[in-house]
Amino acid sequence: MRAGLCRPLPHPIFQAEHRGPPLKSSGHNPTPKRVVVKLGTGVLTSGIGELNAERIAAVCSEIAALRARGTEVIVVSSGAVGLGMGRLRLAKKPKDISKKQACAAVGQSLLMQTWQEGFAPHRLTVAQVLLTHDDLRIRSRYLSVQETLRQLIGYGTIPIINENDTVSAAEIHAMLKFGDNDTLSAMVASLTGAQYLIILSTAPGLIDFKGSGNIVPVVERITPEIESMAGGTTSETATGGMISKIAAAKLATKSGCGVFIASGAEPEIIAKLLCGRGPGTFFVPSGLPLEARKHWLAYFQRPAGTLLVNANAVPVLREQGRSLLAVGVTGARGEFAAGDIVNLAGPDGIAFARGKVAFGSEEIPSLAGKKGDAVAELYPSRRRLEVIHRNDLVLL
Repeated sequence: MRAGLCRPLPHPIFQAEHRGPPLKSSGHNPTPKRVVVKLGTGVLTSGIGELNAERIAAVCSEIAALRARGTEVIVVSSGAVGLGMGRLRLAKKPKDISKKQACAAVGQSLLMQTWQEGFAPHRLTVAQVLLTHDDLRIRSRYLSVQETLRQLIGYGTIPIINENDTVSAAEIHAMLKFGDNDTLSAMVASLTGAQYLIILSTAPGLIDFKGSGNIVPVVERITPEIESMAGGTTSETATGGMISKIAAAKLATKSGCGVFIASGAEPEIIAKLLCGRGPGTFFVPSGLPLEARKHWLAYFQRPAGTLLVNANAVPVLREQGRSLLAVGVTGARGEFAAGDIVNLAGPDGIAFARGKVAFGSEEIPSLAGKKGDAVAELYPSRRRLEVIHRNDLVLL
Protein backbone atom coordinates (compact mmCIF):
# COMPACT_ATOMS: atom_id res chain seq x y z
CA MET A 1 0.00 0.00 0.00
CA ARG A 2 1.46 3.37 -0.98
CA ALA A 3 1.66 6.01 1.77
CA GLY A 4 -1.49 8.09 1.93
CA LEU A 5 -3.77 5.63 0.12
CA CYS A 6 -6.30 3.35 1.73
CA ARG A 7 -9.41 1.24 1.17
CA PRO A 8 -12.79 1.38 2.94
CA LEU A 9 -12.53 1.21 6.72
CA PRO A 10 -13.95 -1.75 8.65
CA HIS A 11 -14.83 0.16 11.82
CA PRO A 12 -17.86 2.49 11.88
CA ILE A 13 -16.07 5.16 13.94
CA PHE A 14 -14.04 6.03 10.85
CA GLN A 15 -17.01 6.52 8.54
CA ALA A 16 -17.48 10.22 9.26
CA GLU A 17 -15.61 13.30 10.43
CA HIS A 18 -15.75 13.76 14.19
CA ARG A 19 -16.46 17.47 13.65
CA GLY A 20 -19.55 18.40 11.67
CA PRO A 21 -22.33 16.24 10.20
CA PRO A 22 -21.72 12.67 9.06
CA LEU A 23 -20.60 12.31 5.47
CA LYS A 24 -22.35 10.13 2.94
CA SER A 25 -20.59 6.84 2.45
CA SER A 26 -18.61 6.76 -0.80
CA GLY A 27 -16.60 3.61 -0.20
CA HIS A 28 -13.55 5.60 0.84
CA ASN A 29 -12.28 7.05 4.10
CA PRO A 30 -13.32 10.71 4.43
CA THR A 31 -10.15 12.78 4.26
CA PRO A 32 -9.60 14.52 7.60
CA LYS A 33 -9.29 18.29 7.36
CA ARG A 34 -6.53 18.58 9.94
CA VAL A 35 -4.24 16.14 11.75
CA VAL A 36 -1.65 16.70 14.48
CA VAL A 37 1.28 14.27 14.47
CA LYS A 38 3.39 14.08 17.63
CA LEU A 39 6.77 12.34 17.54
CA GLY A 40 8.73 11.39 20.63
CA THR A 41 12.48 11.56 21.03
CA GLY A 42 12.73 7.77 20.75
CA VAL A 43 11.16 7.90 17.28
CA LEU A 44 13.50 10.59 15.96
CA THR A 45 16.73 9.21 17.37
CA SER A 46 18.47 5.86 17.50
CA GLY A 47 20.49 6.81 20.55
CA ILE A 48 21.39 9.89 22.55
CA GLY A 49 21.89 12.62 19.97
CA GLU A 50 21.95 10.19 17.04
CA LEU A 51 19.28 11.04 14.48
CA ASN A 52 17.41 8.24 12.74
CA ALA A 53 17.54 9.85 9.29
CA GLU A 54 15.77 6.97 7.56
CA ARG A 55 12.78 7.09 9.88
CA ILE A 56 12.52 10.88 9.71
CA ALA A 57 12.56 10.73 5.91
CA ALA A 58 9.81 8.09 5.98
CA VAL A 59 7.63 10.20 8.28
CA CYS A 60 8.14 13.27 6.09
CA SER A 61 7.12 11.23 3.05
CA GLU A 62 3.95 10.07 4.80
CA ILE A 63 3.04 13.59 5.87
CA ALA A 64 3.69 14.89 2.35
CA ALA A 65 1.34 12.22 0.96
CA LEU A 66 -1.30 13.24 3.48
CA ARG A 67 -0.86 16.88 2.49
CA ALA A 68 -1.26 15.95 -1.16
CA ARG A 69 -4.69 14.52 -0.33
CA GLY A 70 -5.79 17.84 1.12
CA THR A 71 -5.16 17.25 4.85
CA GLU A 72 -3.50 20.01 6.85
CA VAL A 73 -0.76 18.63 9.10
CA ILE A 74 0.82 20.09 12.22
CA VAL A 75 3.84 18.36 13.77
CA VAL A 76 4.65 18.41 17.49
CA SER A 77 8.23 17.29 17.77
CA SER A 78 10.30 16.32 20.78
CA GLY A 79 14.04 15.82 20.50
CA ALA A 80 15.73 19.17 21.14
CA VAL A 81 17.18 18.22 24.52
CA GLY A 82 18.25 14.79 23.26
CA LEU A 83 19.98 16.23 20.19
CA GLY A 84 21.68 18.84 22.33
CA MET A 85 22.92 16.12 24.68
CA GLY A 86 24.46 14.31 21.73
CA ARG A 87 26.15 17.40 20.32
CA LEU A 88 27.50 18.28 23.79
CA ARG A 89 28.60 14.66 24.34
CA LEU A 90 26.47 14.10 27.44
CA ALA A 91 25.56 10.48 28.25
CA LYS A 92 22.84 11.36 30.78
CA LYS A 93 20.23 14.09 30.93
CA PRO A 94 21.51 16.81 33.28
CA LYS A 95 19.61 17.38 36.51
CA ASP A 96 20.60 21.05 36.65
CA ILE A 97 17.91 23.19 34.98
CA SER A 98 20.33 25.59 33.29
CA LYS A 99 22.20 22.64 31.73
CA LYS A 100 18.93 21.26 30.38
CA GLN A 101 18.23 24.68 28.94
CA ALA A 102 21.64 24.67 27.28
CA CYS A 103 20.94 21.27 25.73
CA ALA A 104 17.61 22.52 24.40
CA ALA A 105 19.20 25.67 22.97
CA VAL A 106 21.82 23.64 21.10
CA GLY A 107 19.42 20.92 19.99
CA GLN A 108 16.49 23.05 18.79
CA SER A 109 18.35 24.42 15.76
CA LEU A 110 19.51 20.89 14.89
CA LEU A 111 15.93 19.64 15.22
CA MET A 112 14.53 22.27 12.85
CA GLN A 113 17.34 21.70 10.35
CA THR A 114 16.53 18.00 10.39
CA TRP A 115 12.85 18.58 9.68
CA GLN A 116 13.53 21.04 6.87
CA GLU A 117 15.93 18.61 5.23
CA GLY A 118 13.33 15.85 5.55
CA PHE A 119 10.59 17.89 3.86
CA ALA A 120 12.83 19.54 1.23
CA PRO A 121 12.48 16.68 -1.32
CA HIS A 122 8.71 17.22 -1.16
CA ARG A 123 9.06 20.99 -1.65
CA LEU A 124 7.48 21.72 1.70
CA THR A 125 8.60 24.48 4.05
CA VAL A 126 8.61 24.09 7.81
CA ALA A 127 7.88 26.79 10.39
CA GLN A 128 9.23 26.73 13.93
CA VAL A 129 6.74 27.43 16.74
CA LEU A 130 8.01 27.34 20.34
CA LEU A 131 5.40 27.50 23.10
CA THR A 132 5.19 27.76 26.87
CA HIS A 133 2.11 26.96 28.95
CA ASP A 134 1.57 30.70 29.43
CA ASP A 135 1.05 31.03 25.67
CA LEU A 136 -2.05 28.87 25.96
CA ARG A 137 -3.11 29.76 29.52
CA ILE A 138 -3.54 33.49 28.83
CA ARG A 139 -6.59 33.94 26.61
CA SER A 140 -5.16 36.72 24.41
CA ARG A 141 -1.98 34.74 23.74
CA TYR A 142 -4.00 31.57 23.16
CA LEU A 143 -5.96 33.35 20.43
CA SER A 144 -2.73 34.78 19.00
CA VAL A 145 -1.18 31.30 18.76
CA GLN A 146 -4.35 30.04 17.12
CA GLU A 147 -4.23 32.80 14.50
CA THR A 148 -0.51 32.32 13.84
CA LEU A 149 -1.02 28.61 13.19
CA ARG A 150 -3.96 29.41 10.92
CA GLN A 151 -1.78 31.74 8.87
CA LEU A 152 1.11 29.26 8.70
CA ILE A 153 -1.24 26.54 7.47
CA GLY A 154 -2.72 29.00 4.98
CA TYR A 155 0.77 29.64 3.56
CA GLY A 156 1.14 25.90 3.01
CA THR A 157 3.88 25.36 5.60
CA ILE A 158 4.28 22.49 8.05
CA PRO A 159 4.30 24.02 11.55
CA ILE A 160 6.83 22.22 13.76
CA ILE A 161 5.85 22.84 17.40
CA ASN A 162 7.95 22.17 20.47
CA GLU A 163 7.93 23.35 24.05
CA ASN A 164 10.22 26.32 24.58
CA ASP A 165 12.49 24.47 26.99
CA THR A 166 15.04 27.29 27.11
CA VAL A 167 12.37 29.39 28.82
CA SER A 168 9.79 27.09 30.39
CA ALA A 169 12.34 24.83 32.12
CA ALA A 170 13.37 27.66 34.43
CA GLU A 171 12.45 27.21 38.08
CA ILE A 172 10.32 30.35 38.03
CA HIS A 173 8.15 28.69 35.38
CA ALA A 174 8.20 25.23 36.95
CA MET A 175 4.42 25.21 37.50
CA LEU A 176 3.73 26.34 33.93
CA LYS A 177 5.54 23.59 32.02
CA PHE A 178 3.56 21.22 29.86
CA GLY A 179 5.59 18.44 31.45
CA ASP A 180 5.82 16.55 28.19
CA ASN A 181 4.99 17.07 24.54
CA ASP A 182 2.11 14.58 24.74
CA THR A 183 0.16 17.19 26.70
CA LEU A 184 1.32 19.92 24.34
CA SER A 185 0.16 17.93 21.31
CA ALA A 186 -3.30 17.45 22.85
CA MET A 187 -3.58 21.18 23.50
CA VAL A 188 -2.52 21.95 19.92
CA ALA A 189 -5.06 19.45 18.56
CA SER A 190 -7.75 21.14 20.63
CA LEU A 191 -6.96 24.74 19.77
CA THR A 192 -6.62 23.97 16.03
CA GLY A 193 -9.76 21.83 15.82
CA ALA A 194 -7.91 18.75 14.52
CA GLN A 195 -9.92 15.63 13.73
CA TYR A 196 -7.09 13.32 14.77
CA LEU A 197 -4.04 13.40 17.01
CA ILE A 198 -1.46 10.73 16.13
CA ILE A 199 1.08 10.11 18.91
CA LEU A 200 4.05 8.13 17.60
CA SER A 201 6.54 6.76 20.10
CA THR A 202 8.48 3.61 20.94
CA ALA A 203 5.26 2.16 22.41
CA PRO A 204 3.13 0.12 19.95
CA GLY A 205 -0.06 1.24 21.71
CA LEU A 206 -1.78 0.71 25.04
CA ILE A 207 -0.95 -2.82 26.20
CA ASP A 208 -3.19 -4.74 28.58
CA PHE A 209 -0.40 -5.97 30.86
CA LYS A 210 -2.89 -7.08 33.51
CA GLY A 211 -4.92 -9.18 31.10
CA SER A 212 -4.20 -10.54 27.62
CA GLY A 213 -0.87 -8.78 27.19
CA ASN A 214 -2.06 -7.58 23.78
CA ILE A 215 -2.52 -4.08 22.38
CA VAL A 216 -5.93 -2.61 23.20
CA PRO A 217 -7.21 -1.65 19.71
CA VAL A 218 -10.04 0.72 20.66
CA VAL A 219 -10.77 2.64 23.88
CA GLU A 220 -14.35 3.89 23.91
CA ARG A 221 -13.94 5.64 27.27
CA ILE A 222 -10.94 6.32 29.49
CA THR A 223 -11.80 4.60 32.76
CA PRO A 224 -9.68 3.99 35.89
CA GLU A 225 -9.09 0.47 34.55
CA ILE A 226 -7.67 1.89 31.31
CA GLU A 227 -5.48 4.33 33.24
CA SER A 228 -4.14 1.50 35.40
CA MET A 229 -2.63 -0.13 32.29
CA ALA A 230 -0.23 2.80 31.83
CA GLY A 231 3.38 2.95 32.91
CA GLY A 232 6.09 5.61 32.94
CA THR A 233 9.37 5.78 31.03
CA THR A 234 12.98 4.99 31.96
CA SER A 235 14.52 6.60 28.85
CA GLU A 236 17.36 9.08 29.39
CA THR A 237 15.87 11.48 26.82
CA ALA A 238 12.10 10.94 27.06
CA THR A 239 9.90 12.75 29.57
CA GLY A 240 6.56 11.10 28.98
CA GLY A 241 5.33 7.54 29.03
CA MET A 242 1.97 5.84 28.60
CA ILE A 243 0.67 7.74 31.62
CA SER A 244 1.19 11.08 29.88
CA LYS A 245 -0.19 9.72 26.61
CA ILE A 246 -3.45 8.61 28.21
CA ALA A 247 -3.71 11.99 29.94
CA ALA A 248 -3.23 13.64 26.54
CA ALA A 249 -5.86 11.37 24.99
CA LYS A 250 -8.29 12.31 27.74
CA LEU A 251 -7.77 16.01 27.03
CA ALA A 252 -7.98 15.71 23.23
CA THR A 253 -11.01 13.41 23.11
CA LYS A 254 -12.95 15.86 25.30
CA SER A 255 -12.60 18.38 22.46
CA GLY A 256 -13.90 15.90 19.89
CA CYS A 257 -10.51 14.80 18.55
CA GLY A 258 -9.78 11.11 17.95
CA VAL A 259 -6.39 9.97 19.27
CA PHE A 260 -4.07 7.24 17.99
CA ILE A 261 -1.10 5.89 19.95
CA ALA A 262 1.24 3.75 17.87
CA SER A 263 4.85 2.86 17.16
CA GLY A 264 6.82 5.29 15.03
CA ALA A 265 8.96 2.38 13.83
CA GLU A 266 6.03 0.75 11.99
CA PRO A 267 6.34 1.35 8.20
CA GLU A 268 3.66 3.69 6.75
CA ILE A 269 2.05 3.88 10.17
CA ILE A 270 0.17 7.16 9.58
CA ALA A 271 -1.56 5.86 6.46
CA LYS A 272 -2.36 2.56 8.17
CA LEU A 273 -3.88 4.28 11.18
CA LEU A 274 -6.08 6.58 9.13
CA CYS A 275 -7.25 3.56 7.12
CA GLY A 276 -8.24 1.71 10.28
CA ARG A 277 -5.59 -0.97 9.75
CA GLY A 278 -2.70 0.27 11.80
CA PRO A 279 -1.37 -1.59 14.81
CA GLY A 280 -2.00 0.73 17.71
CA THR A 281 -4.71 2.06 20.01
CA PHE A 282 -7.51 4.42 19.00
CA PHE A 283 -9.25 6.59 21.61
CA VAL A 284 -12.78 7.45 20.53
CA PRO A 285 -13.58 11.19 20.78
CA SER A 286 -16.40 12.55 22.88
CA GLY A 287 -19.57 13.06 20.89
CA LEU A 288 -20.34 16.50 22.26
CA PRO A 289 -17.29 18.79 22.30
CA LEU A 290 -17.30 21.56 24.87
CA GLU A 291 -17.86 25.08 23.64
CA ALA A 292 -14.44 26.52 22.77
CA ARG A 293 -14.16 29.04 25.58
CA LYS A 294 -15.26 26.55 28.22
CA HIS A 295 -12.81 23.96 26.89
CA TRP A 296 -10.08 26.54 27.28
CA LEU A 297 -11.20 27.18 30.86
CA ALA A 298 -11.30 23.48 31.68
CA TYR A 299 -8.12 22.14 30.14
CA PHE A 300 -5.68 24.95 29.36
CA GLN A 301 -5.48 26.37 32.87
CA ARG A 302 -3.49 25.72 36.01
CA PRO A 303 -5.94 26.65 38.82
CA ALA A 304 -4.63 29.19 41.31
CA GLY A 305 -6.75 27.83 44.15
CA THR A 306 -10.02 26.15 45.11
CA LEU A 307 -13.44 27.49 46.09
CA LEU A 308 -15.33 25.28 48.52
CA VAL A 309 -19.10 25.09 48.03
CA ASN A 310 -21.87 23.56 50.13
CA ALA A 311 -23.93 20.47 49.34
CA ASN A 312 -26.89 22.54 48.09
CA ALA A 313 -24.77 24.38 45.54
CA VAL A 314 -23.31 21.26 43.93
CA PRO A 315 -26.49 20.01 42.16
CA VAL A 316 -27.46 23.58 41.21
CA LEU A 317 -24.16 24.01 39.39
CA ARG A 318 -24.02 20.49 37.98
CA GLU A 319 -27.58 20.02 36.83
CA GLN A 320 -29.04 23.50 36.32
CA GLY A 321 -26.10 25.32 34.76
CA ARG A 322 -26.45 28.25 37.17
CA SER A 323 -23.85 30.80 38.31
CA LEU A 324 -22.07 30.32 41.64
CA LEU A 325 -23.42 32.80 44.19
CA ALA A 326 -21.87 33.74 47.52
CA VAL A 327 -24.59 31.90 49.43
CA GLY A 328 -23.23 28.61 48.08
CA VAL A 329 -19.61 29.29 49.03
CA THR A 330 -18.18 27.95 52.28
CA GLY A 331 -14.51 28.92 51.96
CA ALA A 332 -11.37 28.86 49.85
CA ARG A 333 -8.00 27.13 49.60
CA GLY A 334 -4.92 28.81 48.19
CA GLU A 335 -4.27 32.42 47.23
CA PHE A 336 -5.87 33.86 44.09
CA ALA A 337 -6.94 37.21 42.68
CA ALA A 338 -10.13 38.30 40.94
CA GLY A 339 -9.97 37.01 37.37
CA ASP A 340 -7.91 33.92 38.24
CA ILE A 341 -9.01 30.40 37.34
CA VAL A 342 -10.00 28.25 40.33
CA ASN A 343 -11.40 24.78 40.96
CA LEU A 344 -14.74 24.24 42.67
CA ALA A 345 -14.99 21.45 45.23
CA GLY A 346 -17.97 20.15 47.20
CA PRO A 347 -18.05 18.95 50.81
CA ASP A 348 -16.10 15.82 49.77
CA GLY A 349 -13.18 18.00 48.69
CA ILE A 350 -13.17 16.65 45.11
CA ALA A 351 -12.98 19.23 42.31
CA PHE A 352 -16.00 18.97 40.00
CA ALA A 353 -15.88 22.29 38.13
CA ARG A 354 -13.55 25.12 37.16
CA GLY A 355 -14.13 28.79 36.49
CA LYS A 356 -12.94 32.38 36.46
CA VAL A 357 -13.56 33.87 39.89
CA ALA A 358 -14.76 37.46 40.37
CA PHE A 359 -13.36 37.87 43.89
CA GLY A 360 -9.93 37.37 45.40
CA SER A 361 -9.20 34.76 48.07
CA GLU A 362 -8.92 37.45 50.77
CA GLU A 363 -12.53 38.50 50.03
CA ILE A 364 -14.06 35.03 50.25
CA PRO A 365 -14.31 34.79 54.09
CA SER A 366 -16.38 37.99 54.26
CA LEU A 367 -18.89 36.97 51.58
CA ALA A 368 -19.09 33.18 52.05
CA GLY A 369 -22.63 32.04 52.81
CA LYS A 370 -24.18 35.51 52.36
CA LYS A 371 -27.26 36.21 50.27
CA GLY A 372 -27.41 38.77 47.48
CA ASP A 373 -28.50 41.78 49.56
CA ALA A 374 -25.71 41.27 52.07
CA VAL A 375 -23.11 40.93 49.30
CA ALA A 376 -24.47 44.10 47.66
CA GLU A 377 -23.93 45.98 50.91
CA LEU A 378 -20.34 44.80 51.03
CA TYR A 379 -19.70 45.77 47.39
CA PRO A 380 -22.12 48.62 46.54
CA SER A 381 -20.20 49.68 43.42
CA ARG A 382 -20.30 46.27 41.77
CA ARG A 383 -22.83 45.62 39.02
CA ARG A 384 -22.41 41.84 39.06
CA LEU A 385 -22.24 39.90 42.30
CA GLU A 386 -21.80 36.32 41.07
CA VAL A 387 -18.70 34.70 42.51
CA ILE A 388 -18.37 32.81 39.20
CA HIS A 389 -20.72 33.60 36.32
CA ARG A 390 -22.16 30.61 34.50
CA ASN A 391 -20.48 31.74 31.24
CA ASP A 392 -17.12 31.46 32.99
CA LEU A 393 -17.80 28.07 34.62
CA VAL A 394 -17.36 24.59 33.22
CA LEU A 395 -17.92 21.15 34.72
CA LEU A 396 -14.95 18.79 34.74
